[in-house]
Amino acid sequence: MEWIERAPAKINLTLDVLYKREDGYHELEMIMSSIDLADHLTFTPIEENRIEVYTNKAFLPVDKRNHVHQAIRLVKEQFQIDSGMLVEIDKQIPVAAGLGGGSTDAAATLRALNGIWDLNLNREELIDLGMQIGTDVPYSMVGGTAFVSGRGENVRPIKPMPACWVVLAKPKISVSTKTIFKALEVAQLENYEPQSRIVEAAIEAEDYEEMVRHLSNALEVVTFQRHPYLKNIKERMIRYGMDGVTMSGSGPTILGFSRNYSRAKRVYNSLRGFCEEVYIARTIK
Repeated sequence: MEWIERAPAKINLTLDVLYKREDGYHELEMIMSSIDLADHLTFTPIEENRIEVYTNKAFLPVDKRNHVHQAIRLVKEQFQIDSGMLVEIDKQIPVAAGLGGGSTDAAATLRALNGIWDLNLNREELIDLGMQIGTDVPYSMVGGTAFVSGRGENVRPIKPMPACWVVLAKPKISVSTKTIFKALEVAQLENYEPQSRIVEAAIEAEDYEEMVRHLSNALEVVTFQRHPYLKNIKERMIRYGMDGVTMSGSGPTILGFSRNYSRAKRVYNSLRGFCEEVYIARTIK
C-alpha cells in the first residue's frame, strides 16, 4: 500500500513581533497562506521496525535531522508502533527559504501516519504533536489562509486571501531563524506598527489593494542588515511593478504579489538572471 500526501509551501503576508516573552521566545502575530508550490511525499509501510527517507535532493539530510524522520520517530515512540515506514520526498519547495518546507513535510507525515496506522487523532491532537517538531508545523497542519499567533501554536483559519500570482526570489543565502530572532532587539521595533490585524480585515473585506498595501515583516530589519542583497531584490521587485513586496519568514525568500499574470511573468523572467532560484506560484485555498 502507498499513501501520497501533497505538502504546499507557506508564505507570510505579515510577521509581527509584539514582545519578548518570559520564556525567551517572541510573541508573534502572522497572516500565513498556502501556495501551489508543493512537495509530494509517498509513504510505504513496512513490517521491519525502521525508518527510511529518500529524496530527490542530494544535499537534503534524510536522518534524524529531517523533519519527516522526526515526525515518524515521534509517532512511533508515542504510540508504541513497532513497524516501520519508507518515505520518498519529491522536493520542490526550496530548502531553508522561509517557506516552511520542512514543516509542511512534517505536517503531511503526521496526516499520513494518522491514516495509515489508524490513530484517529483529531486536528488539535495532530497540532500538539506538530508543535514538538517545529513552530510552523501547526499552521501547515491547517493550511489555507490563517491568523497565527503565540510562537505559532495558535492557528485560526480566516477567509481565503484574494487570488493572485506570487513571484518568489530565493538567493543562495542561508538564514538561520534562531540567529535572526536572537539578534532581534524589540527596541528596534519601537517605530514598527503591527499589520496583521489590518491585513486580516482587508482579506475579510476581499480588498486586495488594502491587503498588499500592508504586507510587512518585522524581521526584515535584522535580516536585511545581515544580507543587504535581499533589500536590493525587494527594491527591484517594487521597481518592476509588483503590487506588494515582502519577505517570507526570517528569509531569505522575497515575495512579490500581482493580480496580473503577464506582469508577474515579466518580473519572474527579469529576476532569473539576477537571483539563483525564482518561482512563480498561485495562492490556494
